[in-house]
Order: sequence, then C-alpha cells, then structure tokens
Amino acid sequence: MKAIINFASNLIRGTSLKDVYKFNGGVHPHDHKAESTARPIAKLAIPKNLVLPLRQHVGYIPKILVKPGDHVLKGQMLAEAEGSVSAAIHAPTSGTITAINEQVIPHPSGLPDMCITLVPDCKDTWGQLQPIDWRHTDKKTLVESLRASGIVGLGGATFPTHIKLGASGKSNVHTLVINAAECEPYITCDDMLMRERADEIIKGIEIVNYLLGAEKCVIGIEDNKPQAASTMTAACQSKAVSVKVVPTLYPSGDARRLIHLLLNVEIPNDKRSTDVGIQVFNIATVLAIYRYFEFGEPSVGRVVTITGNVETPQNFEVLFGTPLQTLITAAGGAKADTTHFIMGGPMMGFDLPNAQVPITKAANCIIAATPKLFPAAPPAMPCIRCARCAEACPVNLQPQELYWFSKSDNFEKARDYNLFDCIECGCCSYVCPSDIPLVQYYRYAKSEIIAADKAKEAADLARERNDFRIARIEREKLERAQKHAERAQAGKTEAKLADGAATETGVEITSSRQETESKAETNTATATDKQAAIAAAIARAKAQKLASANATGTPVEKATSPEISKTPETEAAELKAKADKQALIAAAIERAKAQKLAATQAGLSPKNVDNASPAVQEEISKINAIREEVGIKDK
Repeated sequence: MKAIINFASNLIRGTSLKDVYKFNGGVHPHDHKAESTARPIAKLAIPKNLVLPLRQHVGYIPKILVKPGDHVLKGQMLAEAEGSVSAAIHAPTSGTITAINEQVIPHPSGLPDMCITLVPDCKDTWGQLQPIDWRHTDKKTLVESLRASGIVGLGGATFPTHIKLGASGKSNVHTLVINAAECEPYITCDDMLMRERADEIIKGIEIVNYLLGAEKCVIGIEDNKPQAASTMTAACQSKAVSVKVVPTLYPSGDARRLIHLLLNVEIPNDKRSTDVGIQVFNIATVLAIYRYFEFGEPSVGRVVTITGNVETPQNFEVLFGTPLQTLITAAGGAKADTTHFIMGGPMMGFDLPNAQVPITKAANCIIAATPKLFPAAPPAMPCIRCARCAEACPVNLQPQELYWFSKSDNFEKARDYNLFDCIECGCCSYVCPSDIPLVQYYRYAKSEIIAADKAKEAADLARERNDFRIARIEREKLERAQKHAERAQAGKTEAKLADGAATETGVEITSSRQETESKAETNTATATDKQAAIAAAIARAKAQKLASANATGTPVEKATSPEISKTPETEAAELKAKADKQALIAAAIERAKAQKLAATQAGLSPKNVDNASPAVQEEISKINAIREEVGIKDK
C-alpha cells in the first residue's frame, strides 16, 4: 500500500510541480500530520448538552428565534441571519432549549458571549428537510437559500458562504480555486475528507462552479498529502476540474499565495481575488454546500482534528456546541503533562480559556499542548538586523522596520510600510534568532491604528453632525429672515394696494358724499317746502277761525252810504265778503311768515329768494299778489 502511495506521490510531483509558480519566503516546520491520519474519521456521540455561541462567523450575530423551554428538532433554525453579512444557527440535534445566556466561548479574549444551551433528547430526530434541485433552479434563488443554511467558510475564516457566491446573484468569476493545501502543522481534517469523501467534494465543486459560472476549477493540494491528491485526481478525471500539487511550504494555504502558486496571478493589496475573476473555497465548505442542496441539511457539524498530547489523535465528525472535553475524552483523553489547548494550528491558532468551551464552526483543529511540544518562548533579545524575517515574509514586507515602528508607536510610519498587508502568518517570528514576538507587535500596532481610525471616524462624524447642525441653524435663520422679508414686502404691497383702493374709495366716497349732500339739500328743501305748506295751512285755519269768530261774535256796524241805502241782506253779504277777505289776508301773512321762517332755516336770506325752491318761490309769488291786491307793502 505504501509503495502505491509513494508511486502516486512521485507521479503527481513529476507531472504537476512544473506548473506551479513559487512565491517569496515561507517556512517549512515539522508538519506533525501523520499522528492524526492513521485512523479514519469517527462520528462523535451526542453529548449531554450543547452550547451554541451566536458569534461563530464573521459579521453580525444572528437573531434568536427560540426561548427556554422550546423543544426543537435537528436542523431547526435557532437564530436567523441578521443583516447582509451574517449566518444562521441551527439545532445540531433534537432536544430542549434550557437557557439563553452568556457563557465562555472559544475566543482569544476568553470573555463570555451570548449562547443558546440545548439539552439533547438522544433521539436525533431531523426536522423537515427540503433538498433543492440546483440544476433546475434559478441561480439567484439558490444563492439566497444559502443564507438560511448557516454555511460559512470552514477553513477557519468563517465568512458567510452566500456572500462569497454573490448575494445579488451576479458573478464575474471565471476561475474557481479549491483550497486543499492545509499548510499548517497538525491539521488534517481536509486531508481525511479528501481521502474518504472525494466524490461528494467533487459534486459540491460542481454546484459552486455552476453558481459562480466559472469556466474552470483548480484544486491545490500540498505534496505531503499524496493519498488525498491521488484520490481527488481519480474522482475528477471526467470532470472539468484539475488537481495541482504544490510544494509543502507554509503559508501556501493563504488564498493569495495559493492563487499565485496555481495561476501565477498576483492579487493587488487593495483588491480582492474576485476583482480579478478568481474565487477561493475550502474543501469542507464545498462538501457542506453539497449536503445542503442534495439532502437539505443545514450546517450542524464539522470534522475536527484532535491531536497533540492525547492518547489517540484522530479526526471526528463533531456537532457544533459539543464541549471540548467530550472530544478530548473521545481521543483517549489528554496526557498528564498537558498544559493547555490550542484551537487552530500552532502558527496562527490561539490558546483556549478552558476545556469546557464548545466546538464552533471555526474549530478545524484542537491541539493538546505541552512544554515539550510548545516550549515557552525565551526572553526576546535585541534585533540584530539579520534580515531573516524579510527573507521569510511571503508578502514581501520589511518586518524589522515594522517592528521598530510598532515598538515606538510610530503608527503612521508603520502604515506607510504596508502594515495591513501582513497576514500574521508568523513566519518572521518563527525564523527570528532573537526570539522577538514580531507578530504580537504587528497585532498591537494594527489594533491601535484601527482604534485611532475609529476614534477619528467618530470625531469626523461628530464634526460633520455639528457642521450640519450649524448649517441647518444658519439655513433656518436665513429661511426665517427670508420669510420675514417676504411678509414685509407683502405688507408693503398690500399697503400700496390698500392706498390705491382707498384713493379710489375716497373718490367714490367723496362723490357719494357729494351726492348725499345734494340729496340732503334737496331733501331739506323739500322738507322746508312741506313745513312751509303745513305752516300756511295752519295759518289759513287760524285765519278762517278768526274770521268765523269775528263774523259771529263781534258786532258789525252797518255801512251807510249817503248815496245808497243798503238793504239788510246786501249789508250782510258785504260784511261776510269783507270778513272772508280779511281771513285770506291773515292767512297770506301767516304763510309769508312761515315761508320766511322756512327760508331762514334753510339758509336763504330774504334777498336771495331766487335761490329758493320753485315751490317756495310760487308761494312767495302768491303772497305778493295777495299783498298787492289788498294794498299791503313790505316793511
């Protein structure tokens, strides 16, 4: 068997390495992979309880959909993706939700975070699964459905997969790269997946290739995995997928380094691989995508390598939320001299706070550490400027310069030297003869710069808000002033219009007043005429009364004439005529007085009688005629 593997390894190396383009730097530490590849992948038993942190991926934490006391089925969504960059959390098995609280999670800080606690009922009952016929379904619909799958990058980055496949349903990717390098020491989960589940991986690659619309696909495998390389090569012989074996050199598993190795394409530091039409997926991720579309299974577990200072290093299929101690026990337990546990590889992993933290989507490897395997770092010595760090840097940086700038808090200078291009692979620290923890200085400088940028961003935002507030106040003042000016102008216009209207109205009022005065004068004259007529009538009545009284009560001397002797009847008739004439004269006098009085009240002088009304003038004419008739003269 070993001879076959060696032959396949030599064959692959002889035919594939000529197409590989090496990158600068890198290191080759002892890989320690054989310890955990001697046994096949085993399925870990369901533990007594599962603790599911909400923070298991890059982006926003999901929104909780359950509450304590709820019974859930395997695969049921417990928390849905919140926001564009987020991933859902599903029940790894059937059971009851007992708590939603803060618990310690696997994180470098060792701080607690919100978690959902599930107590299994040991029935492992699946909920209703809904496989998707991806060959006859719209691509956009398929990508959107992945948002509910909870699948993230299982190579360690944990970036939501639906984002990498293009959440909008559009893609300009022409080449799909499958990262099977697994360059860090100790980690073998991808190696074992390729050995045992190559057919499912190839089917998952077909789905991803279809969703991206890529024209070709290349699988990159390090040459220290000959069995996996031969198995994958055999599985994709009739497919539009090729396998390339790359040299075992850390960090060949970095996406940019792998793209350079396989395609001889340099990704600019300010670009992403998708900007040049290339997308990278991990082996475990494409396998999870296949399981989701083919069987409807969401992301509820993964293969984890447990190695280091344990009795039987091995790879296990583990449910998310399983306590680390359960996995350690399944590997035969940790040996007595174990001091702590490392999650991830020895180059980029971090120490776990305790053995009770749960397994999450980012946990590809757990290493039981001892002082012998990982001795404590000796005291750092001064930098001797040997430039070994620069030779080992796969990103072509100047690590010693970045070290000085970071140590002296000269962050702007460190930024100028492309500090953020550092992938924190640890190659510089690994080769440093002075044992300087260079990566720690870079992380410190990055964190300070990020904090300063956030503070500056907050200050800029506050300043913008203040400027906007001042501008708004000024604008409101101007608007108020403009409104006041408009109102004042409107008032002036209205005043002018009112003055014009008043002038016209005044003319009308004057004309009306003149008409009224004329009418009043006419009415006054008419009233005076009426009063004069009334006074004349009264005078006539008085005269008639006086005449009657004189005729009846006053003795009348008989008129005698020497010439004529009058009969009593004639004398009586004369007396009566004389009395009537006197009565008429008295009435005329009274009428004249009344007319004079009326003319005086009307403003007419006796000399200005011609201005009197026709009725008055007629009465005066009558009075004058009577006076002339009876011989009365004006005084």
